[in-house]
This record gives sequence, structure tokens and C-alpha cells, in this order.
Amino acid sequence: MYYVFMGSLLQIRNVPDGARRALKARAASRGESLNSYMLALIERDVARPAVAEVLDRAAQRAGRANVSALSLLDQARQERESERQPHPS
Repeated sequence: MYYVFMGSLLQIRNVPDGARRALKARAASRGESLNSYMLALIERDVARPAVAEVLDRAAQRAGRANVSALSLLDQARQERESERQPHPS
């Protein structure tokens, strides 16, 4: 039953010695093994959405908008300027 809870084995070849030493030092500075440090690094990366996903979501939101942000800013700027101008008495 133990094998049910095990993850997959991931092997990375041709890691430069300098990169491996730097990763090992970072892991040690956090009091972690290199394996646990790399797992956390992978989990953080996987938790973030890919650039394509972010752009797709932004495009979907932009498609739903019926007024552009630039036109709203321009309108607000015009209103502020008209409030600053002296009114004829």
C-alpha cells in the first residue's frame, strides 16, 4: 500500500555543477534537503498560472468590458479639469 502514496520519480540530467552547488546551498540555508527544496520549488512553479493562461483570462475579461479603461480615465480627467476651471458668476 505504500506505493499508492509515492509520487513519480523525476530525474534531471546534465545539471551544471555550479547550479547544483547553488541549489544545495540554498536548501541547506533553509534547513532542507536538496530533494525537499526542489519539490517545494516545483510545487510553487506549478501553482502559478502559465503566461498563456493569464493572457487568456485577461482577454476574456476585456471581451466582457463594454467601456475601455482608457476612456474611463479620460472621462475622469476631463471631469476633474472642468471642476478646477472657474465658473462664470
